[in-house]
Amino acid sequence: MAFVKDMVRMWLHAWKRFVSIALITLLGVAVLTGIYAGCRDAFLATDRFFDTQGLHDIQVLSTAGLTDDDIAALRKVSGVAKVQGERSQTVTVDLNGKKTVTMQEIGTNGIDQSYLQSGRMPEKSGEIAVTRKFIKDSGYKKGDHITVTPQDSASSSTSASSVSDSAESDNQAPSFPTKLTIVGVVLDPQDLTNPDGYSGTNAFRSSATSDYTFFAPSDGVTGSMYTAVTILVKGAADKDSFSDVYDDTVSEVADRIDGKVRKNRQQARHQELLDAGTKQIDEAKAQADKQFAAAQQQIDGNRSQLNQQIDQIVNMQAGTAAGSLDETTRATLRETVIAASPQLAEAKAQLDQAQSQLDRQKKDAEQTLQAKQKEMEDSIPQVRWYVQDRSQIGGFSSLKSDLESIQSLGNAFPIVFLLVAVMMSLTAMTRMVEEDRGLIGTYTGLGYGRLAVASRYLLFALLACLIGGGFGLIAGFLGIPAFLLVVLRGLYVMPDVRLEYDWLYGTAGVALFVVGVLAATVYACAQEMRQKPASLMRPKAPRAGSRILLERIKPLWNRMSFLGKVTARNIFRFKSRLIMTVGGVAGCTALIVCGLAINDTVAALGAKQYQDVYQYDLMVVANDDDADAMRQKVASDGHVTSSMDVRVESGDLTGDSGSESIQLVAVPDSERSEFGKMVTLQPVRSSWVDGAKSLFSGKSRASSSASSVSDSGASDANGTSGTKDAISLGDDGVIVSQSAASAMGVNAGDTVTLTNGNEVQADAYVSAVTRSVIGSDVYVSETYYHRLFDTAASSASSASSVSDSGESDNQTGENGSQLSDSGESDNKNGKSGTSNGASSNDQQLVWNAMYANLKGSGESQIAYAEKLEDDGAVMKAVSCAHMAESFKFDLMGAVVALIVALAGGLALVVLFTLANTNVSEREREMATLKVLGFFDKEVHHYVNREMMVLTMMGVVLGLPLGRFVGGLLTAALNMPALYFEVECKPLSYVIAAVATMAFALLVQLLVNPVLDRIDPISSLKSVE
Repeated sequence: MAFVKDMVRMWLHAWKRFVSIALITLLGVAVLTGIYAGCRDAFLATDRFFDTQGLHDIQVLSTAGLTDDDIAALRKVSGVAKVQGERSQTVTVDLNGKKTVTMQEIGTNGIDQSYLQSGRMPEKSGEIAVTRKFIKDSGYKKGDHITVTPQDSASSSTSASSVSDSAESDNQAPSFPTKLTIVGVVLDPQDLTNPDGYSGTNAFRSSATSDYTFFAPSDGVTGSMYTAVTILVKGAADKDSFSDVYDDTVSEVADRIDGKVRKNRQQARHQELLDAGTKQIDEAKAQADKQFAAAQQQIDGNRSQLNQQIDQIVNMQAGTAAGSLDETTRATLRETVIAASPQLAEAKAQLDQAQSQLDRQKKDAEQTLQAKQKEMEDSIPQVRWYVQDRSQIGGFSSLKSDLESIQSLGNAFPIVFLLVAVMMSLTAMTRMVEEDRGLIGTYTGLGYGRLAVASRYLLFALLACLIGGGFGLIAGFLGIPAFLLVVLRGLYVMPDVRLEYDWLYGTAGVALFVVGVLAATVYACAQEMRQKPASLMRPKAPRAGSRILLERIKPLWNRMSFLGKVTARNIFRFKSRLIMTVGGVAGCTALIVCGLAINDTVAALGAKQYQDVYQYDLMVVANDDDADAMRQKVASDGHVTSSMDVRVESGDLTGDSGSESIQLVAVPDSERSEFGKMVTLQPVRSSWVDGAKSLFSGKSRASSSASSVSDSGASDANGTSGTKDAISLGDDGVIVSQSAASAMGVNAGDTVTLTNGNEVQADAYVSAVTRSVIGSDVYVSETYYHRLFDTAASSASSASSVSDSGESDNQTGENGSQLSDSGESDNKNGKSGTSNGASSNDQQLVWNAMYANLKGSGESQIAYAEKLEDDGAVMKAVSCAHMAESFKFDLMGAVVALIVALAGGLALVVLFTLANTNVSEREREMATLKVLGFFDKEVHHYVNREMMVLTMMGVVLGLPLGRFVGGLLTAALNMPALYFEVECKPLSYVIAAVATMAFALLVQLLVNPVLDRIDPISSLKSVE
């Protein structure tokens, strides 16, 4: 009992160490669990939402539409739970210019159900539900009426079905009502971006290919052909949508579909279209034969009548000898009769001419039908299926990437906190054990075991860790997630978000710090308990004096003051205290610098992209039909100093790491040499930070960097080329922006699959990756564009090969008003479009966009862009000056602010712990100084000067360390359309250094009263 009482008394006396260990554990556990818990809560909420709304696990698309037979085949696939055919159509709405809208049929089998936010779901023909984004942009409200225009009713079906409209009337492309009434506002589960938050203001975060989506009931929708088939996989809803287990479950079913089912249905559908076209031509041939037969019968009848008349005349002239005339004589007499009668000659000539004309018509008809047959066979594409999972949904992949990137920070920072916690615990517990060495010797001499004596300190450290860890869990699973979710809701709409506790992760987080602190405590106890009780009960002998390196530098040492020499000896003789103090301060300073470096990196993205990379001031985009009017409008305004026509399309880039939305920019061959004046094409190379992408993200890649591109130029710490060597746009490959290549793991020399605005896919060679930090631009020359997509489109027209290896991509698009010249309409996602210049058969592209440099200041350029937005011929006008000023990334800013605050708190606790430990182990020294006549302020100066010197040494070491760690962490932030070039401004170094020194001064104010309370008499009493 006395042992326990003494232990409790010892604990109460060491309350400062207890608080220090508890606070360090609190901060460490909070950092370890907080960012993880916030992202986990968002993951769980969205996963529940996806399961409730039935977000599809697999989507099947086809270049020739999908039929009920396709759905029946998919239902038979093992692992398929539900199958739903979807119908959609692309229309336009007049909203300060033409905007593209996807009319989407509300699913009837519980898949891809939109979430009702206000109003009611549409039930009747002409009723629709719209998204919050449309309400915000348009100013419409529930009950308002809208009129939409199909992009091209003539091309609302595939080329194959257009050949066989009459023969295959049951498979028509979907058509929706055009007079619409808004009855509700819904959230599309495929796009959770918050239009009311800051994500709605940044174009680079947009994942949708059309401007808006309207949801309509089945009532009023015509056409039985499906534009997509969505599938739910058995057991997938029970798994986390963002886990590898879910991916494996879905991949198994997708592989089954992508195998035999896909091949069989492609062949069957192609044969259906071919048979329907052949049937139509056969019917036309039969109709023509019938008409020719009737005409031939009429000619033959007239000729028979003419011959009868001639024979009557011949018989009259021959008289009684008419019966004995042979055929030769009779034929001669007939010719004589015809020659003698102009009327008979004319009648015969007319019959001969009619027969000749009929023969020509037969021959022409036969040639025409043969040509039609060949044209029909050529116009029917090789049917191709696309089997996609959730990773191809832009909104899903963006959400997953953002959360995983933020979570990667939460995986890295606790490592530093744990190391600092172990160092501080070792320092504190070592001093605590040394102070009780006499008592330890006494208990050991009395027969107490080493474990019993060590339990005094182990339980002390354990209780401090558990209390600190408990409060850390509260902060980690309640405080920090609540803060992060406020920011996340500004980026995404996430219904039913709950703050949930993860027992395994929370327990493991506390256990990690408990093990680290207890290991340090065991080490401290073992160091003392190895001695005999008699040695422990005697005061520890002072360390033998030794020279420090500074003493050997005579010119410097001789000029130092006495107190300066004492300070130098105290700092460098006690190496353990030097390492602990400098290491602890350096770690805290590095965390602050790291947070500020991430903040500087994000803050500099706008200026780097819109001032350094983009050399133009304005980008104007129009629909294809309005392209000429747009250029005339811009030219007539007189604000442009130079301009360049380009073609801009929304597309996709697919690589080994998945698929991402891109902006495909086609450049005229005549402008290729001048393109570098509008967009800086600068090669980039891999840097030392690129290897950290897989370190923190947990993803393996074939190469360490997506930005490893060019052998020219030396790379700097940011991963950008140290030279200004420019790369040129050639006709042998595409140039991918670094911000797109980084997220996809694409390197120069790779082959990727590009999808253009017409949904035509082609394998493209990546000739280079150019420096870019925002956006997902892919640049292609006019010649290479035609080579890619014209070849891909035309190769599909060959009907001679139906095998899987001969299939080519031949779908048309959803980007504005775009359709290939072959007349094929889009059957992917049901988005059809009008004819555009992105055509096959080597026709000219329609240059629907313009890069321009403007006169005047940035304010006038922004005003001009806003003015252009109101013009009917302009679909979008983007001012680089406005984008550079308005770019922000609040999610990252919030995380950085949290990291800096926690790092500052850790620095304060570390300095306080070290200062108190320093004072406690030098209490006799301070008492001696007071006896020698030092005033309190002089004692303060004597002690604090050492701490300030050690703090400055830690700051000097921590500044470059923070820059290094910042580079590693920003490399781990793998986000679509963003590449983080590490940047740390000089002001950030100053802020980190000043903050750390300020914490040191604050700790001095807290420690000075402790120095004042030192009693020289009691402190100098000898144990003996």
